[in-house]
Amino acid sequence: MKKVIVIGSSNTDMVVSTDKAPAPGETVLGSGFFMAPGGKGANQAVAAARSGAKVVFVTRLGRDDFGKNSLAGYKRDGLDITYVSFDKEEPSGTALIAVDKKAQNSIVVAPGANWKLSPSDIKRAEAAIKNAACIVLQQEIPEETVECAIDLACAHKVPVILNPAPARKIKKVILKKVYLLNPNETEAQFLTGVKITGERSAKSAATKLLGLGPENVIITLGSRGVFAAGRGFEMLVPAFKVKAVDTTAAGDTFTGGFAAAFASGSDFYECVRFGSAAAALCVTKKGAQSSIPYRKEVEQFLNHRK
Repeated sequence: MKKVIVIGSSNTDMVVSTDKAPAPGETVLGSGFFMAPGGKGANQAVAAARSGAKVVFVTRLGRDDFGKNSLAGYKRDGLDITYVSFDKEEPSGTALIAVDKKAQNSIVVAPGANWKLSPSDIKRAEAAIKNAACIVLQQEIPEETVECAIDLACAHKVPVILNPAPARKIKKVILKKVYLLNPNETEAQFLTGVKITGERSAKSAATKLLGLGPENVIITLGSRGVFAAGRGFEMLVPAFKVKAVDTTAAGDTFTGGFAAAFASGSDFYECVRFGSAAAALCVTKKGAQSSIPYRKEVEQFLNHRK
């Protein structure tokens, strides 16, 4: 199997449970606190690896305990860390997360060393990129680094999966090189101006996103499932019904699961279904990477729902 190359952020998550997230100027009491490895890039890399893919992770850490602990975790999950580098000045990325009683989360990220991941780091990984099944990217790293990775993948005809989070404007010339654009509904609204309230508006947003240039679009809709569209097809794939505890890494788990299934040669629908099942299992546990399921768990989950 060809490898999945994940290029992106690594954070340590500091999570507080609370009845409701605070409004501006408001202080609320939490009912629990824990720290866990996170970061959209790392979450997606771990999700792809636990879903059975061979994963190369390209990221930048700080020279601190958070960075050392993150690296040790990546080794435990079997990630290829050849292209993980340490920054001499910036600390490792951190994220402050409030999870309310409805399992919805609010997140503030301090990128630290993630913001120093540079085009030169990407070019150093070219040998791995050119032979990959796909590359997976998010936007917790600099814009020029994302663009460099997409250009390099395109030059080697390697499919690009771009999760445009956090949301920011993306050049159309870059989006035309993307195999799959995978926003959530908030990010889709930012990119299109369409507020998603149901299937019809999801279809409208997907159509607008396709018009920006990517070959395929998947909009994740939380408990409503995902809306997928591409050249000549569109489909709403309902979410699996589970009791949600924490949605923190659900979108990242979907993306990593999809990428792993894609690398194994599954067709587009089966990739969506596998990613959806992985995400469903993820939300039944607390934390980011601590909640990401393994391939055997996902397969058992799917087998019980045939």
